Amino acid sequence: MPTQHDPDALSKFTGSLVRRAQQRHAAVWLSEVSTEITSVQYAALEILRHTPGVNQRQLGEGLDVDRSTIADLVARMVRNGLVKRSDDPADKRSYLLSLTTAGNKQLAALRPRVEELERVLTARLTQRECEELRRLLSALLPPKG
Repeated sequence: MPTQHDPDALSKFTGSLVRRAQQRHAAVWLSEVSTEITSVQYAALEILRHTPGVNQRQLGEGLDVDRSTIADLVARMVRNGLVKRSDDPADKRSYLLSLTTAGNKQLAALRPRVEELERVLTARLTQRECEELRRLLSALLPPKG
């Protein structure tokens, strides 16, 4: 005879909670921010706004994604006119990346929506709890470098 499922049983597993939080983030992103620009693409736009002229490897490191993922991401963003590539004079095998005018406009249009997404996701938390949540989630990640 099957046993009664305890709906809170998975809440004791960090991975399950992180997965469910990520699913909520993805759902709210699609409904409130964009169905065309992913959260990773948005993060890439932010990095390029703050550090124009980085190469693909540096952007991948900033986003914490592997080489094939960053190559696909950059190719898609170049195709969509958000990012431009230029030759790196110091390394002929590398490209320098920067935002296009369209990329800057897209970033400006998305930023208030991303800020609203943050408010929606953390609405039941205090400012202190938000900071603690970010600190704890960061502690789950491997150290950079």
